[in-house]
Amino acid sequence: MLPDAERLCEALAESLRPGLDPQTALVGIHTGGVWVAERLHAALGLKTPLGRLDVSFYRDDFSRSGLHPQLKSSDIPFEVEERPIVIVDDVLYTGRTIRAAMNEIFDYGRPARIDLAVLVDRGGRELPVCPRWTGETLQVEPGKNLQLERGEGNRLVLRLVDA
Repeated sequence: MLPDAERLCEALAESLRPGLDPQTALVGIHTGGVWVAERLHAALGLKTPLGRLDVSFYRDDFSRSGLHPQLKSSDIPFEVEERPIVIVDDVLYTGRTIRAAMNEIFDYGRPARIDLAVLVDRGGRELPVCPRWTGETLQVEPGKNLQLERGEGNRLVLRLVDA
């Protein structure tokens, strides 16, 4: 049984709250990371607008996988220079998406620091990436992926799907 994604978002917001710099900006990775970041941004009452990244062009497997059919645009509506940034994603797996997100953020400027918050860490890292905040750590069997979806009433739901 998979955990309730909405409950994980609430727990993640509570773990981020202590000691959060008021200048901190959240940047969600399309698509599921943006959904989680929207909930965190509202729960934390941050004044800096929410950023959104589509890292498709920054991925190291772009030449093999090509463009995702539903390419989104990136939007960083704040000054990155010397600002603490928290990258938000739904599922952390190999670390390659996070590396791509960091590369794109540096195209906007040099942040004071970058941290990572993920809804679920499923292990299986190929790069030395570690979240500072994690909603839950789950073991996922080979050949399966975790997928975050919007359910009824815009509720976030975790699903286990074939890879």
